[in-house]
Amino acid sequence: MLHLKEEERGAFKKPFGELHSSITEIKKTLKKYKNNHQLIISIGDATTSNLIKEDITPDIGIIDNQIERKRSPLDNQFGYDHVQLNAANPPGTITPELCKIIKKAIGLYLSGFKILIVVEGEEDLAVMPCVITAPPGTVVLYGQPGEGVVLCEVDKFKDKTKDFEDKFEGELPWKSI
Repeated sequence: MLHLKEEERGAFKKPFGELHSSITEIKKTLKKYKNNHQLIISIGDATTSNLIKEDITPDIGIIDNQIERKRSPLDNQFGYDHVQLNAANPPGTITPELCKIIKKAIGLYLSGFKILIVVEGEEDLAVMPCVITAPPGTVVLYGQPGEGVVLCEVDKFKDKTKDFEDKFEGELPWKSI
């Protein structure tokens, strides 16, 4: 399990991709990805909900039933057909279990399913294992509190994730999957 070093928390406040004010602002771009059958992963209850409101269903959604550390009023009520997977992932960590579930979700997506991963704990750092394990062409979206939504094209950031590995303590869980 990886634990984010306390002194490194600030490094994850900067967007891991392009920051946009809203899903609405990038709706045309997201439709293009969808039309090209590119995998779209959403991280966070608000981001996943906002995508669905814009009629863009994520292929893989990762939620923790919280929005900005408060119980989500959405309470896992996402109106699309999906397979639900569950993973434990305490705050400030990336667990091997979360990494395995993300990898399993990608396999299910490749078999034609939509997946919703419900995290017991916190999904905030899930962008790292998503970028590392996702196939080329994947797009990851996640909320940047108080600022908007980040669009991360994994092909542009796979190498950058290696720069962030030293900000954690522990074994890299994606090395074992």
